Amino acid sequence: MKKDIILLGIESSCDETSAAVVVNGRKVLSNIIATQVKLHAEYGGVVPEIASRKHVELIIPVIDKAIKDAGITLNDVDAISVTYGPGLVGTLLVGISAAKAIAFSLDKPLIGVNHIEGHIAANYIANPELEPPFICLVASGGHSHVVHVKGYRDFVVLGRTRDDAAGEAFDKIARVLGLGYPGGPAIEKGAVSGNPEAFNFPRVKFSDVPYDFSFSGLKTAVINTVNQFEQKGMPVPVADICASFQNAVVDVLVGNTLSAALDCNSPVICIAGGVAANSSLRERMTTACLENGISLHYPPVLLCTDNAAMIASAAYFYYIDKKWSANDLNAVPGLKLEECGINKE
Repeated sequence: MKKDIILLGIESSCDETSAAVVVNGRKVLSNIIATQVKLHAEYGGVVPEIASRKHVELIIPVIDKAIKDAGITLNDVDAISVTYGPGLVGTLLVGISAAKAIAFSLDKPLIGVNHIEGHIAANYIANPELEPPFICLVASGGHSHVVHVKGYRDFVVLGRTRDDAAGEAFDKIARVLGLGYPGGPAIEKGAVSGNPEAFNFPRVKFSDVPYDFSFSGLKTAVINTVNQFEQKGMPVPVADICASFQNAVVDVLVGNTLSAALDCNSPVICIAGGVAANSSLRERMTTACLENGISLHYPPVLLCTDNAAMIASAAYFYYIDKKWSANDLNAVPGLKLEECGINKE
């Protein structure tokens, strides 16, 4: 009988301290997430130094709880996986230091995982029958990628943002509108009572790289619209701006992803990352996929945000191929997806 592979995952790339225990890359025994959202909300965004210090405080209790809730001991774990980039260097180092210490003390393999790769792998947890190849949209606060997932460790980035990521644009517009942090849920809530056609905000399309994104022009157009209302002493139509802004972002995300799937003859699309929790994106992507005979998969909201279960899931495919990390694994804040998987070998 084939032995189950138990992986401990650790995630600390930004403002969530998370540890999880996952079996065979798809079955989650525990997934503990300690969020710092309230801590950073008063600053309107993540403060790296504060985040790093909070990770130091939380990392061991979170790992202990993940092990306890999974009903195992650390000795039962086959390998320790951890996010080593991209992310904030200080916060990444907290998770990496903990992972290296545990791996060394137990003489267990250490597996460094790309954070974006983790988001993609969240779909394997949510959809255990899912297998590559497929097209995946990864949209979060720091990333907007269209990826051709050719294999579990074989990624080709077809498109990426040239400036702001989708989630970053949501945060900035929410701040301008006085809706607080994080911006994604605030904008989505504000858009419910708004008219998505009230303002014709720009949608950028590049002829040379058709799957690339750019949200800086959209962000500027929204800010200018808000300023015009304020300069005229008129009330800002927050709901209409939220709805129109969200509509523009979703238009581009769905359009580029669908185009990539059709051009690559992919029968499957997956979405991942924090922005994948947006209900408008899910609804519009569902409609687009149905109209084109494409199967759509996405994780539950909990697995869209930063979490360690997705890191352990991604690490499983490295473990079974015996592609483990060296003990000198370090944080790589600007790590690219192209530098991981089979491309690294």
